[in-house]
Amino acid sequence: MPKYLFQATYTASGEEGVRSKGGTDRRDAVTDTVQSLGGKLECLYFEFGDRDAFSIVDLPDDEAAAAVALIVNSAGGATVNTTVLLTPE
Repeated sequence: MPKYLFQATYTASGEEGVRSKGGTDRRDAVTDTVQSLGGKLECLYFEFGDRDAFSIVDLPDDEAAAAVALIVNSAGGATVNTTVLLTPE
């Protein structure tokens, strides 16, 4: 299955969600979204810098990756950038 990198920047409401519900709730939300599209969350980390969090996920195809981005962006808690990951092989 193809791998994708999602890099998220939280909005003010997204930051409040992390503060009030905690990081594991955010991870569970990502897991549920990815699984609903036939994929699997490999990892999710919070980060310092230009972005607030990133995740690496396995998804069936680019359409599923686009759906994840649309779901996250339309929810209003974060904006997300999507990168297709390629193995060295």
